[in-house]
Amino acid sequence: MEYILIIISAILVNNIILAQFLGVCPFLGVSNKVSTALGMSGAVTFVIVLATMVTYLLQVYVLKPLEIEYLRTISFILVIAALVQMVEIILKKISPSLYQALGIFLPLITTNCAVLGVAILVVQKDYNLLEGVVFGTATAIGFGLALVILAGIREHMDLVNIPKGMKGVPISLIVAGILALAFMGFTGLV
Repeated sequence: MEYILIIISAILVNNIILAQFLGVCPFLGVSNKVSTALGMSGAVTFVIVLATMVTYLLQVYVLKPLEIEYLRTISFILVIAALVQMVEIILKKISPSLYQALGIFLPLITTNCAVLGVAILVVQKDYNLLEGVVFGTATAIGFGLALVILAGIREHMDLVNIPKGMKGVPISLIVAGILALAFMGFTGLV
């Protein structure tokens, strides 16, 4: 039951983008097309899950025993950067079209605060490895859900007559705010 609460909380109630405002850059930057948003969601999910596992093990077996927990943030950033490089190499080999579609945003996963935020939240919430992986996976699914919803709405907005001053980022921010309000409806769920 605890894992179900973690999943529902991470996806709907405490959505990493809409409730905690982590990972907003790719949220606004990659949400022009659903296909690109799905690709970005997959890449971020892969990186978040791997980063959660590796950073948890780093925290428990290296930083804590050596009492150098003050190096957590910098060591987590280095681990995430290495994982993103690995994802970039894999995507370039497996799916060159997705690699091209993601463009500049793939290296930006390195500086995506959602990835670092999840790794730090797992340590702060004192999750064990399995709870951390469940939390990381659910958070990544919540990230992807918000990204794909915004991408779908933005694709439909291309068909609508929007005033010139509101096109692009301004209307996207308004829609993101409305999405955040909608997700607040899940607050009493968990």
